Amino acid sequence: MHIPLLSPVGRVRAVSHLSRTGAVCAVLGGAVTALVVARWRPLVDLDERIAEALHRRAVTEPGLVHVNRLLTDWLWDPWTFRALIAVAVVTLWWRGARPLAVWVAGTTLLSALVQQGVKAAVGRDRPQWTAPVDSAHYAAYPSGHAMTATVSCGLLLWLLHRSGVRRGVWRAAVGAAAVSVLGVGLTRLYLGVHWPSDVLGGWLLGAALTAFAIRGSDRWCPAAPARRSP
Repeated sequence: MHIPLLSPVGRVRAVSHLSRTGAVCAVLGGAVTALVVARWRPLVDLDERIAEALHRRAVTEPGLVHVNRLLTDWLWDPWTFRALIAVAVVTLWWRGARPLAVWVAGTTLLSALVQQGVKAAVGRDRPQWTAPVDSAHYAAYPSGHAMTATVSCGLLLWLLHRSGVRRGVWRAAVGAAAVSVLGVGLTRLYLGVHWPSDVLGGWLLGAALTAFAIRGSDRWCPAAPARRSP
């Protein structure tokens, strides 16, 4: 069985849902960003407590640290997600869906620019430890790993849904995406290279950008007409 493409009424509802989701994530992401910039004491204290608790555990578990480093540096590295997006873009281009390919590539590039721009504007320091288990570069907020995973997984799921994949493939893809987005954030926290609010900000900003990009794709690359499922 395939995932049926949306009917006109279903598309209107989906568009409305995307708009609300994007707006909510944008507002929450903006609020988290403002609190980070203002160094709101309750948020800073919570960040420090969680980070310190995770770091105390990490220094006593080198095996688990190694697993987390493999996950964050290879399986869930931003360049891994970008490679998947590149494969999707090339495939779309080869199949003749060139406006869609350009839209996906442009959204990915915009995500990277927004991410680096916010990092430069906020300029938040990463956690500092006397015995670090990992290291990272650039400013802390927002988490680039978390934001890239959110945008990439969101775009890939959107493309799968547009293609009308089988229900089993869809469920597997949603599960893999959820594990990846949540997992990459947790690895960054466990390795002590981000504050919790860095990861939360990355998730929210990435979700907002993805929702608005999908919402805005209607005019540039409209979906195929609805079809009946067999």
